[in-house]
Amino acid sequence: MIIKIGNFDCTECWDGVFYKKLSAYPNITDWEIQTILDFIAYEEKYGRNCEIEADNKIINFIEEFKKTSAEKPRIGVPNKITECTACPTYKGCMTDFVCHTSPIENAIKILDCGSLLSPVKARKISAKELAAESRNAAHDPEDYFEYIMFAWGNCQAGDRLVMERKLKRFPDEKDLSVDFTPGVRFFFKYDEIIKHPNAVFEGVLPLKIKDEVVLKDWIHSIIIPIKEKNIVKKHISDVLKDKVHYLENDCKDIWEWSEKVYEYIKRI
Repeated sequence: MIIKIGNFDCTECWDGVFYKKLSAYPNITDWEIQTILDFIAYEEKYGRNCEIEADNKIINFIEEFKKTSAEKPRIGVPNKITECTACPTYKGCMTDFVCHTSPIENAIKILDCGSLLSPVKARKISAKELAAESRNAAHDPEDYFEYIMFAWGNCQAGDRLVMERKLKRFPDEKDLSVDFTPGVRFFFKYDEIIKHPNAVFEGVLPLKIKDEVVLKDWIHSIIIPIKEKNIVKKHISDVLKDKVHYLENDCKDIWEWSEKVYEYIKRI
């Protein structure tokens, strides 16, 4: 794996390259260094070496941090991360919640079984087969499919991926506005879900969790587009009933919908 540290549009991992966007390039924070070291540790766990491409000054900061990092507790997540500033309202990732977004048909399966499952467990096929599928456009390694992935609570990435899966191509502006159809969002309090015994920090996502998350034990809220209410309500167990909320998608695009949902869950 190659780690490129710079002034990119956002932080992402794509086709064997981890593009690490710094919030105030060329300055690097201790939190950002920690995420880079998390990425290296995760990749090495699965037998992949990492090579850093960055200015010497940045590499020196990382090396200095490593000398004392083992003696210090983990650095707490900032209230707001500004590595990505694409969202019009927040200009950054708000870190009080994380969410996992599913299309309606997958959400029904999740509600029926009562758990979020990794792709390997949900689809009952091997990680090798999942990695070989054409939908794996980023060429993610096999082990990535053993985990449930989460985005920050105000992020639109999950709904964007739902649209991509629906269309079988990258969505364009019209797809994300007049033709946008939201997925179902499963929300968790960040400071609670990081205590999950299978939680992993791998530097790219807020966290990911191996195998399974039992909803009744961890869920904060489930947001379902109100037009799907009649389809979904018979699949909601009594134990989850109070966690489910229906919202009208009266928004102009994916950004406005993400803002509406995030502001709603903050008030719950």
